Amino acid sequence: MSGHSIEPGATALALAPAKAAGFISRRLAPAVVWATTALLALSIGIYLWRFEVEGADFLFAGGVTLTLGALIIAASRRPLLAAVLVTAMVAIIRTASYVKQQATEMVLHAYDVVSLLSSWTALADLWNDHRRYAIALLLALIATAIVGWIAYRIDGVRVPRAYAAVAALMLVCVAWAGAAAKGERRHTELYFESLYVSFFYASWSETAQALWRRRLIEAADQVQVPGLAGPGRCEPASKPPHVVLIHQESVVPPAHFRTLDYDRGLDPFFQSADGKLRKLRVETYGGASWRSEFSLLTGLSTQSFGGMRQFVQPFMAGKIQDTLPQALARCGYRTMLLYPMLRNFLASWKFFERAGLGEIRDAKDQGAKLPNERDRFYYANALAEMKLHLQTSSKPLFMYIQTMATHGSYDYAYMPEVVVPGGGRGTHPEMHEYLRRLAMAHMDYRFLRAELSRRFPDQQFLVVHYGDHQPTATRMLLGFGEDASIEDVMIGGNPAALTTYYALDAVRYRLPPLAAMETMDIAYLGTMLLEAARLPLSDAYRERRRLMLLCNGRYYDCPAQDEILKFHRRLIDARLLEPS
Repeated sequence: MSGHSIEPGATALALAPAKAAGFISRRLAPAVVWATTALLALSIGIYLWRFEVEGADFLFAGGVTLTLGALIIAASRRPLLAAVLVTAMVAIIRTASYVKQQATEMVLHAYDVVSLLSSWTALADLWNDHRRYAIALLLALIATAIVGWIAYRIDGVRVPRAYAAVAALMLVCVAWAGAAAKGERRHTELYFESLYVSFFYASWSETAQALWRRRLIEAADQVQVPGLAGPGRCEPASKPPHVVLIHQESVVPPAHFRTLDYDRGLDPFFQSADGKLRKLRVETYGGASWRSEFSLLTGLSTQSFGGMRQFVQPFMAGKIQDTLPQALARCGYRTMLLYPMLRNFLASWKFFERAGLGEIRDAKDQGAKLPNERDRFYYANALAEMKLHLQTSSKPLFMYIQTMATHGSYDYAYMPEVVVPGGGRGTHPEMHEYLRRLAMAHMDYRFLRAELSRRFPDQQFLVVHYGDHQPTATRMLLGFGEDASIEDVMIGGNPAALTTYYALDAVRYRLPPLAAMETMDIAYLGTMLLEAARLPLSDAYRERRRLMLLCNGRYYDCPAQDEILKFHRRLIDARLLEPS
């Protein structure tokens, strides 16, 4: 005997790794494996049914989840491993989607994963903006790998691969049937519903399409025409006017609806300085203003992005050059946005900032007390900013003002103390309320115009205002029932639902002659604005103007669609547009 003694605690520590190794090398009985697998599968099913989906949606989400499990079994032959990995996957997707929704009001999209895995910029944004969540995600993936490895080692069941493959094929059919039964995804599903896992599954469809064509936007594979020159220096022939661009939320001229009884004193609100009513074709109804914002600022149709059209702002942020704000900044303008939402809404601030809007004042910055302040509130803020600017700078100013008062819902009286006309006898209550708000918007616009003239007597202003989409109060006038949803209108195919207006007004500024079209797509509105301000057009904007005339104001559904696709390819080749 050596005379050395061994402490009991030391013995336990020495034996612990051996015991762990023994446990990991020990295989569980088949009954235990199948019971654990069934329990995990049941927990996923209960979660999906209770908190996310039911009916056809449940069939789709459940079918996709089980298909993934069957494919893992086909690869590994181990059902416990499949159950552990699928459960961890659902938990991670649900948590990541919830966190993203809290930060941006958008749920997780499959292209988020593709972007993170293919873009250092996206990884850097995640690390810089949400570092603790990035660390938590990394730890969750590491934990999943460790638990998965343990499950792989202790799984005592070996399923024949042929059985798993047949099961996977049958489950694909179940998922396919569920997808067909649930129909097209709702128009605004991405941001106001908590379909965390099922939405993520469904979003792989448009992601796969984008990956297949190797770009988010539809474009010709190659062109045989001269390339576009990058934007050069901008030297206006004369001092340019200040530009005020007003996003009139949910506004459409009531004159579009011949049967509507309303106060005709509203009509001048929608007329340009030349007295004309100009129609604007947009790509959304009742909501999703971000699509109109995107098309206006970039000069591109959201429809050209296929199934990704609802996500163009976050996914294309920083990937488009020679935007409207950038073109104005190149001509010496200071660019500013007065935004009625919080800047993190749909992560919009990143898109606006990278599109060239140098200064963003969100609802908090402006001191908003209500989510839908009256238009005069935003106009007063704009006038105050203009006064400060003109006291310290000789640069022209581009002010992009967004309003909110005319947005729905219309089931309550907005500022009932304000006495304004609504609709005539027999007008639906929602339309009556909408017309009241429209009358206030008209009053406030007259206030802005009068103040521009009074406060800045030696300044010229070009004022452009437009309706970003129609209000939901028009659905009955479009032939839909009172219970019709935004989605019903969008899939109804009535082109009148996508028609609003734009107006070109001026204060001490003479508008140049402009192209006359019955209706113009919103993707051309930026080009029209630059031309109205008499600013030199870059190659890209000259081409947009040519396409506008060639297509008679149409963009995505231009009869000469090949010309639009060639234009997109030329933008990509000129590095003015990143394909993905």
